[in-house]
Amino acid sequence: MILAGAGPGDPDLISLKALKYLKIADVILTDRLVSPVLIEEYARQDAEVIYVGKQCSKGIHTPQKDINELILEFALLGKLVLRLKGGDVSLFSNVLDELNILIENGISYEIIPGISAAFGAAAYTGIPLTAREYSRGVRFLTLYDLKNVTENQWKDWAKTEDTLVFYMSGQRLNTLSNQLLINGIDKK
Repeated sequence: MILAGAGPGDPDLISLKALKYLKIADVILTDRLVSPVLIEEYARQDAEVIYVGKQCSKGIHTPQKDINELILEFALLGKLVLRLKGGDVSLFSNVLDELNILIENGISYEIIPGISAAFGAAAYTGIPLTAREYSRGVRFLTLYDLKNVTENQWKDWAKTEDTLVFYMSGQRLNTLSNQLLINGIDKK
């Protein structure tokens, strides 16, 4: 069983190791963030490719329980299963759920990291995530649910010297930018 990151969308940014497994996998469980070019150009012709994507805002959702069952089913049949995820396999993903099912069933696995969207975006825009005199660090955050964000968190985020990277926040960009401005973020 292989759990691999496919990178931030550009098919040229997949690692050589992940590409090697993509070429030989019997079963590929892929999400919506994986470039279709990778599957079309590199997957074995006879590989079983199963889309198990999630995009809750558009009503597309493969329950994690179903993904776990597929992983287990094919792995127990002795198939080489590649769970291919966009970005990095362990950053804001359900990899822990998938690892637990593998460990509980004594199935060996390998994790192959991928380039995360944050690193890809920083490279393509030429904006470093950390730079002397601009940022003391970087924080990777998720903001798909605003209900639990406190006033103190907004203030902390607005005043931090860290670069803030928000994942799963596209539907909340207006609220996010407005709250950071209200709470005093430096506009430069």
